[in-house]
Formats: sequence, C-alpha cells, structure tokens
Amino acid sequence: MASIKDVAAEAGVSVATVSRVLNDHPSVSEDARTRVLAAVETLGYRPNAVARSLRTDQTHTLGLVISDVMNPYFTELARSVEEEARALGYSVIIGNADERPDLQDHHVRTLLDRRIDGLLVSPTDGGSPLMLDAARAGTPMVFVDRWIPGVDVPVVRADGREAVRDLVAHLHGLGHRRLAIIAGPAATTTGSERVEAFRAAMSEYGLPLPDAYIGQGDFQAESGRLVTEGFLDLPEPPEVVFAADNLMALGALDAVRARGLRVPDDLALAAFDDIRWFVHTDPPITAIAQPTGELGRAAVRALVDRIEGRPPQSVTLAARLVVRRSCGENPARNRSQS
Repeated sequence: MASIKDVAAEAGVSVATVSRVLNDHPSVSEDARTRVLAAVETLGYRPNAVARSLRTDQTHTLGLVISDVMNPYFTELARSVEEEARALGYSVIIGNADERPDLQDHHVRTLLDRRIDGLLVSPTDGGSPLMLDAARAGTPMVFVDRWIPGVDVPVVRADGREAVRDLVAHLHGLGHRRLAIIAGPAATTTGSERVEAFRAAMSEYGLPLPDAYIGQGDFQAESGRLVTEGFLDLPEPPEVVFAADNLMALGALDAVRARGLRVPDDLALAAFDDIRWFVHTDPPITAIAQPTGELGRAAVRALVDRIEGRPPQSVTLAARLVVRRSCGENPARNRSQS
C-alpha cells in the first residue's frame, strides 16, 4: 500500500507539499499540484487516518489551549489555527482555559493523554510545572500570544510596545494629560508587558502615572467595569482609560454608560486588541490591533515544523494603532480607520 512518502517521491516534492495538495491549500503551484495528483492516481494512494496513526505513531492531531474562548481575539486566533492546520493535514482539538491555570493544566494533560502530535498554548500564567515538564520531555509545543519565561519552546506573538507608545503619543497630541490603565494579570507576559510599555511611554512624554491610575484587571469584562468605577470615584478622575484587552474595554464602556456619562466627552477610552465590534460602538473605539490571523497561521507552521523534524522558529509580529473616535479625535483627520 502506497504511503504519502511514496507519493512525494513519485511527484518529486516534499511530504508537506503532498499534504497541502490533498487538503486543497491555495499556496501550492499548479505544476506541483498536477504532479502530486498524477502520483496519487498512479500509486492508488488513499489516505487513511486510522491506519496512518497506527503505522507512524502519529495522529495528525494538534491540541490548542486558549486562554478564553469568549474573548473575540482568541476566537479569531483559534479559527486561523484550525484553518492552517487543516490545510497542512492536521485536525485540531481545542481546550478553553477560561483564564484559570488549573483548567489550563487539565486540558494540557487531557490532550497529551490523547496522543496529539503537538501542542499550541496561550498560557494563563507563568508557573505551570506541567508545561515545563512536557517541554523537557520533548513534547512538540509552541506558545502563541503569551509565553512562559524559561521554558525553551518557540514563541509566536505580537510585540505591542511600539503601538502602545504610538497610542500615548496620539493621546498626548490630543491634549490629554491624565491617562490611566486597566492592566492585565501580572502573572501573564502580555499583562506585564503592556503595563510596562504604557509606563515607559508615559515617562517619555513627561506624563505622571500615579498608582491610583493603575487598575488591576484580569482580562475579563467585569474587572474592566469595576476598575473604571474606581477611576470615576477618584477626586481627580483620569481623562483617558486605556484597557489592556478588549473585554476589559467593554466593561469600562459599561461603567461609563451606567453613570449616564459619554465617551469621549466625559471619559476617553482606548483598548489593546482590536475587535470587529469596536467599529460599530458609539463612538468607534480607538484600539491597538494585533495581526491575529497571521499569528495563528505562523504558530501552526512552527509547530508542524517541529513535529516533522524541521527546526522551528519563533515569530514576532508588530501590532499597530487604529485611530477611531473614542478619545476625542477629529473624524476628518483619522487616517487609520477600520
């Protein structure tokens, strides 16, 4: 019985190219596609997932553990992971950690028990012994969006520091001086990186950042609401609230509206993690956008490289500022609408 390696040899292409052709991936040239399909016909090759798993000890299944499936950012990330994996001949099993380290480890353990070929994880915190042990044991693994310092696996992420600086420069240019942040969990790399980038940018522009203007959130909408209520109760409330993720921004918006206030007239609002909804809010929300789809695709490619014996590479992409109208912008001047 012919194998996928036989097809690759007959067609004079790589196994990965054969997999892409069989999964109708658009990146394959017409010449390669023709040769692969001819080889499939000549050899009578018929893929069989169960037989392949028994022969190679591979299941052609990837595990994906995301931090919060209710977060539109991670929903889009999961979709791009599934699409790229399918194009490369892999299926995906998804686990939702709900921002809980215990649930994250439960999903990781379950996926490993099911003999997945590799694991994509967006860690909920930096202290999981299970993932450290899995990495040391040689489990093919890639961190996506977040990472665990000291765990030697490839990381695919967006660097938002320059975009945060652009945001602070934008707000400063609009005349805002009292800027506050709803920070994400300090135990996550994204939570700590975003607040430090904000702090550095504030210092660069000579803007004070008192402790009262740093609110601790947990990447959930309710924390954004509670922190914003605290900001509004201050003797001198901030002029702008920057939420370090989209759900906390929505919670902040709820808090403002619950008091009969308006964005940006009474409080300006900006967010990290742009989502499609933000263009439809009133007003549309200024946000920092990550290249979510490309992050998901790059993470799958890195993991498949690791599984198939090629050296995987970490990937860092740039986030960007999307200017809308939630910070008092003049609509006629906005050049980065979406």
